[in-house]
Amino acid sequence: MSDTPRGPRKPGKPYRRPKKDPVRILAFEALRAVDERDAYANLVLPPLLRKAREKEGPERFDGRDAALATELVYGTLRWQGTYDAVIAACVDRPLREVDPPVLDVLSLGVHQLLGTRIPTHAAVSASVELARVVLGDGRAKFVNAVLRKVAQHDLAGWIEQVAPSYDEDPEDHLAVVHSHPRWVVSALWDSLGGGRAGIEALLAADNERPEVTLVARPGRCTTEELLDEEAAVPGRWSPHAVRLTEGGEPGAIAAVREGRAGVQDEGSQLVALALADAPLDGPDERWLDGCAGPGGKAALLAAVAAARGAVLLASEKQPHRAGLVAKALSGNPGPYQVIAADGTRPPWRPGSFDRVLMDVPCTGLGALRRRPEARWRRRPEDLEGFAPLQRALLHSALDAVRVGGVVGYATCSPHLAETRAVVDDVLKQRPETELLDARPLLPGVPDLGEGPDVQLWPHLHGTDAMYLALIRRTG
Repeated sequence: MSDTPRGPRKPGKPYRRPKKDPVRILAFEALRAVDERDAYANLVLPPLLRKAREKEGPERFDGRDAALATELVYGTLRWQGTYDAVIAACVDRPLREVDPPVLDVLSLGVHQLLGTRIPTHAAVSASVELARVVLGDGRAKFVNAVLRKVAQHDLAGWIEQVAPSYDEDPEDHLAVVHSHPRWVVSALWDSLGGGRAGIEALLAADNERPEVTLVARPGRCTTEELLDEEAAVPGRWSPHAVRLTEGGEPGAIAAVREGRAGVQDEGSQLVALALADAPLDGPDERWLDGCAGPGGKAALLAAVAAARGAVLLASEKQPHRAGLVAKALSGNPGPYQVIAADGTRPPWRPGSFDRVLMDVPCTGLGALRRRPEARWRRRPEDLEGFAPLQRALLHSALDAVRVGGVVGYATCSPHLAETRAVVDDVLKQRPETELLDARPLLPGVPDLGEGPDVQLWPHLHGTDAMYLALIRRTG
């Protein structure tokens, strides 16, 4: 990128090189990776931050720099829909005609103006300097003009201008106010049921920064060890969970570095533990995780299985993800096996397992707190692509379990088309099965609905929106 000025310079006014702000440049680079490569911020940002910490001189990041860069990236992605509506009201062309890099700089600026406590003059000047560095002086003037318009109102003032009234169009109102695509608002509302208060609380929870939750893998680590860490408190529901209330870097914790503990949402832990504790008829020796990547649930299941003298087979279709599973299970206190195999065309014999977990690929609408860009990336038609695979994997799981054994069907999506619709369709074709009541297997967890399946929610349980149905094979 050139620092050469674009356009004529005013007579007698010397050219000033733009000030390079490492924090905002890094945030811009992360947003460009998310847009250009369909990358996820939670995968792109850590290596960028690590590299910035390793630099020497004024560009080296400290903890405050890393925290600001993280807030800029995640905040901008979460509120993209609302900010797009605000920017659209301040430019004289459709947003699709604004170059994506320019839109990223504008969005970063809008987030500083409307979503942080950064003073207005500092937010505008820092964004214009960033534009000069990454876009050039000409487009920096455009950024300056737009942000000065944005700065005329706070977030509440802008929402009053750009969002339709709730009475006029409830779904579109909520979509703009809470920065979710309209179809996602509609789908979540259908899954949640109830009135306005519940859906507003859920959408608001999607926009909150989630705590980092750790799992102490049984036989390898204890919660007491993890609770010795700074700002660590017990999990809400899982006996193996510890929450880091002030964020922090999990990789700095010895147990996590050594694989004895891991980063795992409590909802994910609860799903694995519920399957492990489901009542069985007969032996309890062979367990299967049929969609094991990247390995969090498999590592917890393998540890619990080892304590009971059982063995886990962890299967993952993609070889590189199977490698992640093997890494997560390395050091497990008992025997286990990891294979790369297609769960819809399995290498194991029917009826081979006592317990089977099938956490199927899905839209991921239950983890929008952690992957805010997914809400803008997903489309309603994606559901049609997942549907046949989800049904095929559940059929395969029911084939794999022996009579008297139990299958756990799980998704990280609350969408009815990925949860109850799949279970209902498959069980209609499988008269040799019965649904178990999963609620007693999540002891102490409130608001689990009418059952027999379970849907967790960010606003009610502080977890990702995990779904679980437990199915016993009866014949």
